[in-house]
Amino acid sequence: MNAVATETLGRACLARGIERYVFASSCSLYDGMPAGMHAEDAAIEPRAAYATSKRYGEEKLIEMADEGLCPVMLRNGTVYGYSPRMRFDLVVNTFVKDALLKGALSLHGGGWMWRPLVDVQDCADAMIAAFEAPAEKVRGEIFNVVHSNYQIRELAMIVAGSVQLTGRTVHLEEAPSPKLSRDYECSNAKLSTTLGFIPSRSVLESVTDMLAKVEGYDPTQLTDPHGYNIRWLELLCEVQPALETFPTVL
Repeated sequence: MNAVATETLGRACLARGIERYVFASSCSLYDGMPAGMHAEDAAIEPRAAYATSKRYGEEKLIEMADEGLCPVMLRNGTVYGYSPRMRFDLVVNTFVKDALLKGALSLHGGGWMWRPLVDVQDCADAMIAAFEAPAEKVRGEIFNVVHSNYQIRELAMIVAGSVQLTGRTVHLEEAPSPKLSRDYECSNAKLSTTLGFIPSRSVLESVTDMLAKVEGYDPTQLTDPHGYNIRWLELLCEVQPALETFPTVL
């Protein structure tokens, strides 16, 4: 989906005379780089499958810019915030879910890792800005879409403090470092100077809004596979053979 399907869709756009293609890429492409603030011109070397697939999509779309396509690559930070199809497998939303279900948040390796983050509503607004911008400003360009860079322990404190204001107790717990630790920071200067757009929804604001909407959820709603991409894909893989055998269930 991130690689071959992205390229295929670009080719389909060219065949049908569709010019503007806004691609949701990812700041995870900067993972593994030396410490420091990274901009869009950094010499990235993606190390994980997800990042590698997103980079492939970027490269293929940029190649098509010479053929008449106007691709715009938005490297989104780790997304947080409420959405109609909630995600509970992204760091801030996961902390909200764990605070409500467990009353405890795990800080792997002390939570000192840096991560660029952005609210889902800001992601949507950035896409609109990329769609509406003059082609000469954005053709083949890459933009980091980031509100701010946060350390994981800072995010945990924000979530814990917000949940405690609702009368619940939340503990922060030290946990062993993961085998693969993601730790990187990104600049959003190009987005603001070129498109005049600056993501505005902070983690604190978003968490407050999220709690107001999900605090009354039944526990099963917080653990439903729909809220976890990998779990949902695994479930679809299990169900697919049955659908092929009994297509009338559709």
